[in-house]
Amino acid sequence: MPKRWQIAPPAPPSHLARFPDLPPLIVQVLYNRGISTPQDVRDFLAGRFAPDNPFRLKGMAEAVTRLRRAIRAGEPIAVYGDFDADGVTATALLAQTLAALGATVYPYIPHRVKEGYGLNIGALRGLAAQGVRVVVTVDCGIRSVEEVRYGQELGLDIIVTDHHSVGEELPPALAAIDPKQPDCPYPFKDLAGVGLAFKLAQALLRTNRQVPILRRKKAALDEEDLLDLVALGTVADLAPLLGENRALVMRGLEKLNAPQRPGLRAMIAQAGLRPGEITTTSIGYVLGPRLNAAGRLDDAMVSYNLLTTPSAAEAESLAQELEERNRERQRLTLEMLERARRQVLALAEERLFFIAAEDFLAGIVGLVASRLTEEFYRPTVVVEMGPEESRGSCRSIPEFNITAALDQCRDLLIRHGGHAAAAGFTVATANLKSLQRRLQEIAREELAGLELVPTLFVDAEVDLAELDWATQAHLAKLEPCGYANPTPLFLSRHVAVRDARAVGTDARHLKLTLSDGRTIWDAIAFGQGQWAGKVPRHVDIVYSLEVHEWGGERRLQLNVKDLRPSDAA
Repeated sequence: MPKRWQIAPPAPPSHLARFPDLPPLIVQVLYNRGISTPQDVRDFLAGRFAPDNPFRLKGMAEAVTRLRRAIRAGEPIAVYGDFDADGVTATALLAQTLAALGATVYPYIPHRVKEGYGLNIGALRGLAAQGVRVVVTVDCGIRSVEEVRYGQELGLDIIVTDHHSVGEELPPALAAIDPKQPDCPYPFKDLAGVGLAFKLAQALLRTNRQVPILRRKKAALDEEDLLDLVALGTVADLAPLLGENRALVMRGLEKLNAPQRPGLRAMIAQAGLRPGEITTTSIGYVLGPRLNAAGRLDDAMVSYNLLTTPSAAEAESLAQELEERNRERQRLTLEMLERARRQVLALAEERLFFIAAEDFLAGIVGLVASRLTEEFYRPTVVVEMGPEESRGSCRSIPEFNITAALDQCRDLLIRHGGHAAAAGFTVATANLKSLQRRLQEIAREELAGLELVPTLFVDAEVDLAELDWATQAHLAKLEPCGYANPTPLFLSRHVAVRDARAVGTDARHLKLTLSDGRTIWDAIAFGQGQWAGKVPRHVDIVYSLEVHEWGGERRLQLNVKDLRPSDAA
């Protein structure tokens, strides 16, 4: 699919002059991300974020007071999470914190297929029957109005911590902690579910240092010990890597690269990674999918147990189990993707793709929706149809807020929630066709007249001769990169092509040798093997600069995201 190249406007010369100690290219990249004051630039490059008081989060004081009272009274506390990596890490983090403070903790993660996302009445009934009196949600609950009301009737005090967008009505919880509430004064609004669990843990641990629970002087836990989980969940959930998230992930990566948890050591080894070399890419493409695999196919408690076990032997066994489930998840995703793609090709004129089948797997529909959105650049809904209820997963493009679209269909839905780019819902199967028609109508109206092609946001147009190891060293200071802080992309024009050949399985990738007239550059264009045999002598390229290691040798390499014949640019 052709891509649009959008080149960032150059920063004013007066702005560049404010940073005489930094290369103009780095100043430009930071400027593109809204990081423009000298103090913000210094803090960003150093990974600093002004510590913020967790008690500024609306509902935090009430939550801490109730949890401390429960611990003193010996009341069991349930931590109710979600089955994705964000929810699992959040559940493990908060359960570990409460246990360290002396609580009796019941971790609970619903089964994706049997129970679905979020709070459910059956689970609350079961927890109450076990003697639980306090339930803390992590990464879910902000739209569970009826479920929280039912929990109250059972005598449960429910504390909601969630980072998803709020609905028209808040749940009647004892406390609702979500910075997206319009009256929440907390300045950073983009914490992941695990980030909010960390803020609650922070508040509990700091309060305990001042006024110990159960006459303890100090919990056998420091908040820094939890940052490995924060990094895992934040990156895997595609939370923006700016502000507080960036600072937390940077500190968390240090913990991940010297892992103390037996489960993390085992999973890292099983995945073929090495401590000291774990990056956000390692989390996003290797560790995160493994943590997600258990919840996609069966029971996410396998991932929870991996993160919390003190036993090296159990950790080895659980890591192997996750590895096997991840391979099965990959196989099932490819099979289901091929079936879904065939349906999509028959819907080519639609602005939103809506695909449903009875034998689609609930744990795979989100992955398939994501792949189709990436391939066809359309909002995509993939639904597992049930006899009475159906569950769908949605992925979208920047031009279309999928959660806002679902809000317009709330009268048809049992529950729904999510973000602008990703959401999920449960719907009565009898309403499925009506939901499809309405969503597609909304998409036709909102996307009318727009050319729907993916956009590459180019940070700067540069001459290849400007790039060297010193540039790479400065670019490395922008790490960790990820959502909202993407790896910088550059545009170079009229680059000479010395060689181009297809490589990899099914010749899917393109290996290039390029020249700026003075230097020879190695380049790789993943997924662009179709250019083999057709690359002109001179091209314009959009790419990132990276370090490629092979045979003990380190070389700079261009990772080409798109190319065009120079005379057509």
